[in-house]
Amino acid sequence: MNATNARGTVTTYPALTQADELATAGKLDAAAQRIIEHLRRHPDEPQGLAKLGEFAMLLGGLVQAEQFLRRAILRGANQFEVRRNLASVLNQQERLDEARAMFEALAREDEDPTISALHGLTLDKLGRNDEARAILETLVTLYPDRPHFWISYGHNLRAAGRVDDAIAAYRNAAEIDYECGEAWWGLASIKSRVFTDADIEMMQKGLKVAIDERNSSPLHFALARAFHDRKRYAEAFEHYREANRQRAESIGYDAKELTEEIAELERVVTRDFIAALPDAPAGDSVPVFIVSLPRSGSTLLEQMLGSHADIEPVGELPYAPAILRSVMEMATRRGPVTVPQLIAGLHPDQAAAMGEDYLRRAAFHRKSGKRYFIDKLPHNWSNIMFLRKILPQAKFLDIRRPAMDCCFSNFTQSFSRAHASSFALRDIGQCYVDYVRLMTHLGRVAPGLVHHIDYAALVADPEAQLRPALAHLGLEWDPAILEFHKLDRVVRTPSSEQVRRPLNRDGMEVWRPYAEWLGPLRDALGDLAEQEGRRKTPAPS
Repeated sequence: MNATNARGTVTTYPALTQADELATAGKLDAAAQRIIEHLRRHPDEPQGLAKLGEFAMLLGGLVQAEQFLRRAILRGANQFEVRRNLASVLNQQERLDEARAMFEALAREDEDPTISALHGLTLDKLGRNDEARAILETLVTLYPDRPHFWISYGHNLRAAGRVDDAIAAYRNAAEIDYECGEAWWGLASIKSRVFTDADIEMMQKGLKVAIDERNSSPLHFALARAFHDRKRYAEAFEHYREANRQRAESIGYDAKELTEEIAELERVVTRDFIAALPDAPAGDSVPVFIVSLPRSGSTLLEQMLGSHADIEPVGELPYAPAILRSVMEMATRRGPVTVPQLIAGLHPDQAAAMGEDYLRRAAFHRKSGKRYFIDKLPHNWSNIMFLRKILPQAKFLDIRRPAMDCCFSNFTQSFSRAHASSFALRDIGQCYVDYVRLMTHLGRVAPGLVHHIDYAALVADPEAQLRPALAHLGLEWDPAILEFHKLDRVVRTPSSEQVRRPLNRDGMEVWRPYAEWLGPLRDALGDLAEQEGRRKTPAPS
């Protein structure tokens, strides 16, 4: 591989070529080691730094990747691809405004439509829905044969409440490429029944040729939803089973890791630990974290509380896990460390800086001067102690859906790897058990830290559940909460349509038609399954 030095002279470095060959063969660790050896002989050689940054990014070392890429650019490796990699690293670190600025500049420099698409998707993640839609509309106009542009456009439209337009966008994608699983899953995620018999035939045809799990798994999820709508539950469950099997196989989730982390939190987080936590707030805002498992009613609760005059709903912010991931990456470079150990060892100044970083990033999503804002990222339930350490003023609301409904609903969703526990009945059941264990433990050692809301009770009598929740936040009752479905806002979750309707019981006892196949889930849940009864209800014929 050739590299250009500061004087413009082209130099050949065989080590860079060898590293590329190793990377192409899937041997990323060996490729990175070859570059490290190269840099020992040629310190700060820019193309080596750029290549090491690229490999670090592919290996998930995002902090290191950023450091190497920035050093490479500083040393003269300012090529388009190097800057694109840096923008990608910033995006993966959820440093969204920095990534947005870079993608915008790159899009002006190069006509590659994927750069414009990344710019649009970053704007969408920042909550700038209208600006993102303008870019996506341009892309589907200029490149009408690109299914993933139509899918991104459909997601944007659905979040804005334009469901019919979203359906049309997803259908365009499916017509362009009938084996594109994400297009069919986009349609399946619409709450109304949109699949025709012809759609089922086309999806089955797509499955016969889909060789990539990224297509076949969402195709199975979509077919399951189509058969569920027709009350053909046995066929639906077989597709749910296969979709989840493929996802689980590709990810390799280990449920024991979460169980061990919760056990360690139970040992580390004592009353003395709680008493030693900082009290001085980081900034003037009060973040309200709705914590739960996915599919627990968090979007409904956010929509209701977001109708209060003093609360701003801002959706699912990815920042707490991203900040924790970055600090964990740096800490583990010095040796093995667990999340509870990291939290316990955080210096107050470090914790305060992280809290300020979170609030700075969250500010990009805020459109009002309200003091309270809601971040409803569900899996922040396992980050409560980290959040309490870096944001002493934070408030926590736990919304809990009955176990069988919650877990089975997770099993029916084509989630990303961020919800990796959902792809096996036993794993999602164990995740629910671990979640309840942590909430129970925090209730013992830190009474009042987390306020609990019962989803079924919320649907039955919302005011009785919401008045105590508001008291926990230090706010008065606002009757606008009961008119939550009139709130006009962008909603980027699977419940985006449901929260635009008055309260209903559509999500209650969704597992019952599948009861005879849910033994592994009931076994994992143990006594928690009895919230809805453990009788083995036969599936309807």
